[in-house]
Amino acid sequence: MPALLELREVSKSFGGVAANVAISFDVAEGEILGLIGPNGAGKTSLFNAIAGEIAPDSGDIRLAGRSLAGRGPVAAAAAGIARTFQVVRSFDSMSVLENVMIGAFARHAGLRAALHTAEAVLETCGLTARAEVAAMALTPPEKRRLEVARALATEPRVLLLDEMLTGLTPTEAQEGVRLIRAVRDRGVTVLMVEHVMEVLLPLIDRAVVLHLGRVLTIGSPAEVVADARVIEAYLGDRYHAPA
Repeated sequence: MPALLELREVSKSFGGVAANVAISFDVAEGEILGLIGPNGAGKTSLFNAIAGEIAPDSGDIRLAGRSLAGRGPVAAAAAGIARTFQVVRSFDSMSVLENVMIGAFARHAGLRAALHTAEAVLETCGLTARAEVAAMALTPPEKRRLEVARALATEPRVLLLDEMLTGLTPTEAQEGVRLIRAVRDRGVTVLMVEHVMEVLLPLIDRAVVLHLGRVLTIGSPAEVVADARVIEAYLGDRYHAPA
């Protein structure tokens, strides 16, 4: 599969502390790629750089060959990058439909087109029956799906998911997995940060493992869980093969 999102030697420091150091990897079109690693590994800063919320100190971030590094979140969104947030950021006094239409207006100036887009996205995200409910009345899992719906309404090529499955019950997490697969079936490439390895590893095509701001390894889920460096830095003893 051709690369859609490309990172080349991306570095970022804050107050002399290196958050990301010369990070390079590709995300193929149609891929679900997991970005994993322990706390402080540099996942959040890298996510923010891809979304245009911070500018890398050096290196490049390209979407479909177009450089977006340092151009800001509006340019990133216009090019086709959307994201969710670990802490849900809905407009609580507005309805679910109105929340999603806000995302749709990023692509459609007309009310009818935005409404049509929003309604289609709500169906994908299993929120059609909740369309007229105020966002504040949603359950926590529904609010996570609303985050995804609003991002999808911008019609992205790449969707960044920030710990969408964390804190959910096993049943809720499996519903989240089905939604992520439905997003990919819409032709959207997915890059996700997640800590729930038991749910994440069967879902993703590949993983990029970060440690101390650097890429530790890149590979399939099977390759990653068998890597002694990853076990030592992040996964822990439960992933060691029996003697």
